[in-house]
Amino acid sequence: MANSGQSNNFNRVQMLLLFLALTAAIATGLAIFSSVSKMFVLIQEATAGLFLPLLLSLVATFLLNPIIDVIEREKIGRSTCIFIIYSLLALVFIAVFSWLLPHGQGMWQSLQEDLPRYTARLIELSKSVQGYLHEHLPFLDNYNLSARVRTMAELLVADILVATPKSALRIGSIFLLLPLFTFFFLRDGEQILRRCIALAPNRHFEMVHDLVSLIGRQTAHFIRGRIIEAFIVGVVVAIGLSFTDIRYTLLLGVFAGVTNLVPYIGPIIGMIPGLLIALVDLGLGPQFWWILIVYFPIAQVIVDNFILIPILISRVSNLHPLLVIVAIVMGGKLYGVLGMIIAVPVVSAIKIAIIEIHHYRRTFTLPDVIEPDRPA
Repeated sequence: MANSGQSNNFNRVQMLLLFLALTAAIATGLAIFSSVSKMFVLIQEATAGLFLPLLLSLVATFLLNPIIDVIEREKIGRSTCIFIIYSLLALVFIAVFSWLLPHGQGMWQSLQEDLPRYTARLIELSKSVQGYLHEHLPFLDNYNLSARVRTMAELLVADILVATPKSALRIGSIFLLLPLFTFFFLRDGEQILRRCIALAPNRHFEMVHDLVSLIGRQTAHFIRGRIIEAFIVGVVVAIGLSFTDIRYTLLLGVFAGVTNLVPYIGPIIGMIPGLLIALVDLGLGPQFWWILIVYFPIAQVIVDNFILIPILISRVSNLHPLLVIVAIVMGGKLYGVLGMIIAVPVVSAIKIAIIEIHHYRRTFTLPDVIEPDRPA
């Protein structure tokens, strides 16, 4: 009986200790989680304005690095090569800016004045589409398309009119940080990569080295291809629109080129402003249909899908369309339009990493060593 009492007391002591240990573990875990969450919030707030300049600096590095390498072969120091390229780019930027500044200010003021007229016309079109849908699809009676379009238009106009000073300040900060980050990436990028690769364990060093090299090479080709593709599409749209009486030809060409960076969705978004302006200012005449032909059959089907994508993109980003769409949606949820643009190269890099790691594990894994039987 005494042993039984001691056993019960011992079990109670064990249960109490276990309870205290679990309570301490849970409290410690919650404290660590709270500290880490606060740390991530602080890091996010501290680096909020650095993500876009760093991303643009990496893009500029991929674009300028081949030119720097060519100039460096002439026995010129790398820093001197970078300053030469910077000087040439500064001269080009000053010339373009001095030419665009007088036209750009008038175009921007005119666009701000015309936006209410274009949005009103868009709301009228949405009402007619809503009436057609309610007539032929009765189950959409509760869906108010015109109200949604009106809300989106009002938000767009408010963002353009109110956020212009903020955008100017942000662009100014980017112009200060972009050359600085790009300079160090161009000059010290290879050393930074070598030091990072040197941190890998010896048994995985070769795999990490080849993986970083392959991802960097494919990402560089992809970014250069996408930039060239967007530039050519924008030029084709601007030239095609210049044969009509539509306004804001240059701005519409730039918008079509930038939105073309987003696969599948971008080209559709890029043609909406041009078609809306043509419908409001020119009506459903021959010029409207020519503008539609410029946007879709010429710029997208012939130039982009049949010429540019097979030459510049297909061999670099071999991703299934479903995977591309999922990546675009997820990137848009995380980082908006910028996330939609960078989603495809990020997913492509992840795919390359998975394939290469699997290849190395299957090719270079050593067989298990079987020890010989010891004599009895």
